[in-house]
Amino acid sequence: MPSKLVSLGHSETTSQQPTAQGCLCPEGSMLKGLLPNSDEEPVPCLGSPAAGSRQGPERSPELPLDTPEQVSNEDPRAQARPFTPKPPPPRPRLERALSLDEKGWRKRRFRTSREDLTVRNGASPSGASLQDEAPGTPARSGSPPCLSASLQEIPTARRAPGSGGPSSWGNCLSGMISTSLDLLHREGASAGSTPRLASLLSPRPLPAMARNMASEGLRTANKVDPDHADYKLRLQARLFRAHSSLGPGRPPSPLAYDDCSLHSSRSTFSLLAPIRAKDVRSRSYLEGSLLATGALMGADELARYFPDRSVALFVATWNMQGQKELPPNLDELLLPAEADLAQDLYVVGVQEGCSDRREWEVRLQETLGPHYVMLYSAAHGALYMAVLIRRDLIWFCSEVESSTVTTRIVSQIKTKGALGVSFTFFGTSLLFITSHFTSGDGKVGERLVDYSKTVQGLALPKNVPDTSPYRSDAADVTTRFDEVFWFGDFNFRLSGGRAAVEAILKQDLSSSVQALLQHDQLTREMQRGSIFKGFQEPDIHFLPSYKFDVGKDSYDTTSKQRTPSYTDRILYRSRHQGDICPVKYSSCPGVRTSDHRPVYGLFRVKVRPGRDNIPLAAGKFDRDLYLLGIKRRISREIQRQQALKSQHASAICTVS
Repeated sequence: MPSKLVSLGHSETTSQQPTAQGCLCPEGSMLKGLLPNSDEEPVPCLGSPAAGSRQGPERSPELPLDTPEQVSNEDPRAQARPFTPKPPPPRPRLERALSLDEKGWRKRRFRTSREDLTVRNGASPSGASLQDEAPGTPARSGSPPCLSASLQEIPTARRAPGSGGPSSWGNCLSGMISTSLDLLHREGASAGSTPRLASLLSPRPLPAMARNMASEGLRTANKVDPDHADYKLRLQARLFRAHSSLGPGRPPSPLAYDDCSLHSSRSTFSLLAPIRAKDVRSRSYLEGSLLATGALMGADELARYFPDRSVALFVATWNMQGQKELPPNLDELLLPAEADLAQDLYVVGVQEGCSDRREWEVRLQETLGPHYVMLYSAAHGALYMAVLIRRDLIWFCSEVESSTVTTRIVSQIKTKGALGVSFTFFGTSLLFITSHFTSGDGKVGERLVDYSKTVQGLALPKNVPDTSPYRSDAADVTTRFDEVFWFGDFNFRLSGGRAAVEAILKQDLSSSVQALLQHDQLTREMQRGSIFKGFQEPDIHFLPSYKFDVGKDSYDTTSKQRTPSYTDRILYRSRHQGDICPVKYSSCPGVRTSDHRPVYGLFRVKVRPGRDNIPLAAGKFDRDLYLLGIKRRISREIQRQQALKSQHASAICTVS
């Protein structure tokens, strides 16, 4: 008759009774007499291989560690021999075996690294029996690996070399408990189970064992000892990672071993999130789905990099007055002291830029360092715009497109006009416009015309599809994008004359700013709705950015006596209310190489998941500029260190 399996969650009755069972009592003696047996020699208990067992034992459908029973082909009652009655042995103390109390675990003796290495090499360490590892040889040790009354005698589960082994303790305990319940099932079947015993034997799910246990003994046993040779074998264990994110405030995820406690294992740190094989097999990103698993622009990737779905944006505008000399340091402009963290995206617009545009871009790259790359740069006469982004995020951008508009056709040099740059980041379309409007205190009408020419003349987007075409207007480029930032030298002045403005400037900063804005031409025209429809401006808390004496903090002292004004501004517009949140809006009084002070703004912009079926930039950036900026950064650092050394040496010579 084929053998039957009796496990915790599955039990079958056979037409014949099983053979005799044996188990260790608390004193270590064999329990005999549960069923008559004709053999003199004790039958090996469950869990240890027998000499005549068939190869390839069946697997239990419920528990991973079940071994086949030894079922005799003949009725054991027909071959029963008379034997001397003995006192009934005590039943196995199942309650003690199932309780994982702290006292029992502390009595448990664990193998040291040297003993475990000896076991792997095939030798038998002192005080331990390894004969149970031979698949075809019955155990001959004095203590067969059966259910025991003390947790000190729980057999150590063996695993094949190279296996992950995260469930070794679970397999050991489940096999032990399954063995004890098999004994109780057979006792109940032979003696007629009572209702109380049947309720005790009813299958119940085992409590899940936590991977990270607080037991001091387990922590000691699971430590990885690098001083022994088995350390490399343990390094082959499968690794797992907790959550990971590049967003702000998220800690790096630890790498820990599956078979080790998180309190005891030695962990390394990584910001790379694990990639599942099934996500790599997925091809759903080709369909352009918003929520598809594995989509490059999808919700999963967006949540991994930006859990709050908002990107940190830096926007700056500066009229350089065509000066060839650049500031020795751009940290005040790009890395203001008010911001503890660098931003994710930098967009810098320049009017009347320096003659060497490439040198300006190298200085930007040098200041931001190797963490950022130049995604795109464009120029229209003396108008420059540079877009730098964190190198981790270049894969989530579409192709970058640009367009220009000239508002002063007579001039040989295009100093007046507009330059627009647009692209899609994840599923949010962005438009950046830098402009230089007509100058002059009384030329408000000309500036309104410049605005109209710009919104009608910028031909964007070109190849990248509009994210919301039903909200777009063919006559206004600002309606064809989710988020729009318009910045530059708009040349709107403060009316009322210089004397009135200087009188207001003598007051304290907070009150003077509010009084000055009442004379601002741009604020008045926006309230009328004649310009920048739908745009907003962050609150101004800085002094007018125009016009200064070059290299000084005083306003124009020349014969023209130009009125100080807020000519340099940053405005924004969003399709969805609340998508753009201004964080900081200020100027850079320390940059004095021009008659204008740079003005910058820090924003938080909401980003939505997008589709992959759009023209992607595919990680394209200005590689030559990146390498040149790194070399320049290194050379400047070397020069700084040499200057410090020479200064220190000269100081020593002076003292001596």
